[in-house]
Amino acid sequence: MRPRVFLGAAIASISLIEGCLLSPTQAIQLPDGTVYFAQPPRLVETTTTYNEVYVWGATYYFTISLPENAGEGLQRLTINQREGVDHIHFDLNDSVAFEGKGSGRGEKLGLKNIVSDPKTRTVSLTFDPPVSPGQTITIGLKPWQNPRNTGVYLFGVTAFPPGEKSHGQFLGFGRLQFYNHNDSLFWPRGFYGIWP
Repeated sequence: MRPRVFLGAAIASISLIEGCLLSPTQAIQLPDGTVYFAQPPRLVETTTTYNEVYVWGATYYFTISLPENAGEGLQRLTINQREGVDHIHFDLNDSVAFEGKGSGRGEKLGLKNIVSDPKTRTVSLTFDPPVSPGQTITIGLKPWQNPRNTGVYLFGVTAFPPGEKSHGQFLGFGRLQFYNHNDSLFWPRGFYGIWP
């Protein structure tokens, strides 16, 4: 485990965290034990293998980049459906994680404690072992079926470093858009976008 910097309440400000007073290779730990990334991961892209409504067999891919100077590994991710008419349910047993992007699938990553909270529409995935800094990884979630209604579906992605008290860093929204069969003739499969 990498060394951690302990900050007093008086200096635990955003300006200090973003400043040059801390080594970029050290994680940040507050006196109450809360662990932060020194440099947070980044949501690179979100794609789907099929963007037509009602389709079975699609996979939604979320690609995350963990910088070399993150200070800590990536222990857990949550993916929360924030927008979209239909509530999308996933087959958690078919969840996958691997190094690289969807088209350049690398070594498989270990996952444990994959759980879903239907009330909050959130899937939580824990990596075993944590993902090391400097890696780009992809998580694949398989819905039981694509939504019945067309439109934009937004998924908020949050990353957590290891530790009993770890601060979740919101990485942004993965954006998927689904079309009727006739409409999708004008859009390539796997069309995706990232919410700015």
